[in-house]
Amino acid sequence: LVVTEAGSKRRASLHLVAGESALAAMDPGGIDVMRASLAEFTQRLQAENHTAKRALTDPHLFSGIGNAYSDEILHRARLSPLALTGQMGAPEIDRLYGATRQVLAEWTERLDAQAGPGFPAKVTAFHEEMAVHGRHGKPCPVCSAPVQRIVYAENETNYCARCQTGGRILADRALSRLLKKTFPRSIDELE
Repeated sequence: LVVTEAGSKRRASLHLVAGESALAAMDPGGIDVMRASLAEFTQRLQAENHTAKRALTDPHLFSGIGNAYSDEILHRARLSPLALTGQMGAPEIDRLYGATRQVLAEWTERLDAQAGPGFPAKVTAFHEEMAVHGRHGKPCPVCSAPVQRIVYAENETNYCARCQTGGRILADRALSRLLKKTFPRSIDELE
C-alpha cells in the first residue's frame, strides 16, 4: 500500500477503524447536499450565523464542499462570500441551494470524465475551467471584471466584485490595512 499526498502541507492522515460504529464516530456530521431537501439545506445553513463561505466549507454542516467549490458555488449563486447566513432570505437560500447542487454535479461529472477508468494523473483544486477559484486578476466569465481575492491564513477566497458584491471590493486583513485610504473600495476604482 502506497499513500501519497499531493499537497505541500502534509496534513493528510489515514485511519484504520473496526466496525461501522467506529467509522460513524469519525463522521463530522455534515449533510450530503445532493441528497438533502431545500428545507434540510436551509436548516443547516442557518443553524448558526456564519459567512456563506464558512458555512459551505464547514464539514459539520455540509459534507464534501471545500475551498475551491465554495468559491464556484457562491459565484454561481451571485452571493458575496461574506454574506451572513442568518440574514439570507428565501430567494438567496434557494439560489445557493440550486447553485451548490449544480456546481457539485457538474464538477463530479467533469472530473470523472477527465480521470477515465484510471486514477487521476494530476490532482489539484485549480482548474482553468473554473469561473473564479484560482483566477485572481483574470476576467470573470460572466462580466469580464477582474476576479478579486481575499487572502487569510493559509486560504484564499476568490470572487467577482461585479457579479457577487454589487461592485464592492471586499477588504482583507492584510492588504487593506497596508494600503488604508488608497485601498480601492469598488471595481470601478480599479478600471
